[in-house]
Amino acid sequence: MKKLMSLANWLHPILVTLRTNMTCSSNRYLKKADYSKLYSYKHLLNGFAVHISPEQAEALRRAPGVKSVERDWKVKRLTTHTPEFLGLPMGVWPTGGGSDRAGEGIVIGLVDSGIYPNHPSFGTQNIAPYRPIPTYRGKCEIDPNTKKSFCNGKIVGAQHFAAAAIAARAFNPTIDFPSPLDGDGHGSHTAAIAAGNNGVPVRMHGFEFGKASGMAPRARIAVYKALYRLFGGFVADVVAAIEQAVVDGVDILNLSVGQNSPPATTKTTFLNPFDATLLSAVKAGVFVVQAGGNGGPFPKTLVSYSPWIATVAAAIDDRRYKNHLFLGNGKILAGIGLSPSTISNRTFTLVAANDVMLDSSVSKYSPSDCQRPEVLNKNLVEGNILLCGYSFNFVVGTASVQKVAETAKSLGAIGFVLAVENASPGAKFDPVPVGIPGVVITEVDKSMELIDYYNKSTARDWTGRVRSFKALGSIGDGLKPILHKSAPQVAIFSSRGPDIKDYSFQDADLLKPDILAPGSLIWAAWAPNGTDEVNYLGEHFAMVSGTSMAAPHVAGIAALVKQKHPNWSPAAIKSSLMTTATILDRAERPLQAQQYSGSEVITLVAATPFDYGSGHVSPRAALDPGLIFDAGYADYLKFLCSTPGIDPHEVANYTSSRCNATGFSPADLNTPSIAISHLVRTRTVTRTVTNVAGEEETYVIRTKMTPEIAIEANPPAMTLLPGASRKFTVTLTVRSVTGSYSFGEVLMKGSRGHKVRIPVVAMGYYN
Repeated sequence: MKKLMSLANWLHPILVTLRTNMTCSSNRYLKKADYSKLYSYKHLLNGFAVHISPEQAEALRRAPGVKSVERDWKVKRLTTHTPEFLGLPMGVWPTGGGSDRAGEGIVIGLVDSGIYPNHPSFGTQNIAPYRPIPTYRGKCEIDPNTKKSFCNGKIVGAQHFAAAAIAARAFNPTIDFPSPLDGDGHGSHTAAIAAGNNGVPVRMHGFEFGKASGMAPRARIAVYKALYRLFGGFVADVVAAIEQAVVDGVDILNLSVGQNSPPATTKTTFLNPFDATLLSAVKAGVFVVQAGGNGGPFPKTLVSYSPWIATVAAAIDDRRYKNHLFLGNGKILAGIGLSPSTISNRTFTLVAANDVMLDSSVSKYSPSDCQRPEVLNKNLVEGNILLCGYSFNFVVGTASVQKVAETAKSLGAIGFVLAVENASPGAKFDPVPVGIPGVVITEVDKSMELIDYYNKSTARDWTGRVRSFKALGSIGDGLKPILHKSAPQVAIFSSRGPDIKDYSFQDADLLKPDILAPGSLIWAAWAPNGTDEVNYLGEHFAMVSGTSMAAPHVAGIAALVKQKHPNWSPAAIKSSLMTTATILDRAERPLQAQQYSGSEVITLVAATPFDYGSGHVSPRAALDPGLIFDAGYADYLKFLCSTPGIDPHEVANYTSSRCNATGFSPADLNTPSIAISHLVRTRTVTRTVTNVAGEEETYVIRTKMTPEIAIEANPPAMTLLPGASRKFTVTLTVRSVTGSYSFGEVLMKGSRGHKVRIPVVAMGYYN
């Protein structure tokens, strides 16, 4: 999250919620001349957002009819081959009539940084005409510059929300654009992943990197811009965008956004204006998907907490890009670089940037990172391979691989090598497409081998000036990906559980994340005026990583499920995705997760449900799950009211409902997972399943758990008629206490081939 400019400390955006019998008016509480009203919330919340002083906020807090007053806080963005990896073209799209009907009639709303409407991923040329969707009532803003609508049939709604950002003096209309236009790239990317057109050629620098497609290429896109390129966004704007999306009638809502930090007045992670709004969205029948966060691989780093939200973790798929530098001494150094090779069967002289400076005075410009061609001697670089150094400037974003390539090309170099001599802890290197041969040597020991060879091969005079360059090398072809069977894997950056119930980081009796989906090195549409990624300035496509990329995969797949089962509840759709997910990779081995070793080197460890939730999404199986675990608004209220330490008045403030249920605990919520953070002696939880297969089916229930905790399901088998529901219980008993979580599963195998799996996590205590 980029740092917000300093704001005046005497004036803040404030979110106010009112009692249900009070009108949503700020005039009742404040003098009109003393405040600036930002939004009225009339549908999902009863309240408003205003820009006032702390003294006015305190007066509001004491006013009759006011339930809560919250200072606005910031949110952040969380930033192809995946349709084939997920089996969509052959296994899923044909069941709905092919790619030209996949997602037909479904509207996916995206609260993000806007959209670049002229991108071919959102075009309507050579595509069957789109018919109006009567249930969607969103509006389309007009581009103030072109005077054209942002909508075209594929894009059915386009609005922007910036009142809180403007009030906080964070909004710059020149670069943030007071329209749905994407000034960042992030929003176009997520929209294309979810519902971009099928078969769009991905071209950059004269090369084609395949064809891009959204998960539901026929689904419609509704844009609700509330995020901006420099500061992210404000909850007041995001809440307004969510409310509008629900009122407009979206079917799926994708949120590749998470809170920067919780509001100080909120006591629980499940109750704040953001999550309360999403609960109301689910109550209205909208399936909500949210990125889990990019704080991995460390525990308790999720920014998506609540059970009514589908929280998505990010996976690495089976496509990896590698490249190599071949040295004149016969050594081959591995690296990354989406680039063509140098001329085959030829080697070229290596020249280091520090050795080809025009004069010593330019050393103040950090010439070794090759960002300024004007400080290097073209006569010495031309026809050779330019050797550059990876500096801290690359970490902070003031230097880029793309600029290295531009520098090398402008100086007439055959190619470039970027050597990482000192890797910052946790540094992540992604391949960058470039138009000339280039490779980044990411491993420090390999870079030192290169530097050692270069120094030994380069003759210098007594002052250190180079007399002759003798080091030779060539660069391999990095354009073609390598497909690995050890996929999927949980990405290093993907936030991990356990879920937390409050901001003192106490564990919740709820498993998060919910599901794993591709989120690493994802090719998709980009806004050419977007600046979120320095290596893709001016480009129409970008290959980006993040749970922001994983969430729209699930949103698009959920659209396919919704298309086949239009009457399913959001919980039913979520259940179908979770119970059919896989915990095995392509080689039929248990999933692994990227983790840091003691030396900050990325290694692989056995993954757990805190890494992947229920497992990696399996779209084809999700269309026909056999059984579902359903839940509704009343169930979520029971969950809230039974959460230890929660204030019933706070529940009433945000939901306008009283806590009446007794004998219920959070672990009793009918989710397709079981999590008990404090298991003392023995505990029995109940789950209810519903047969959605259309045929009678008998299920045998089996359980397994690590030996510290015994697990038993009852009954061991049951038969369900079509549409029928049955309850079963799972009993967990502490055998020994280890001070860590135990993991297991309940597996239900149906007589007609359905398999339903729910993960189980629990930590045993003596008392």
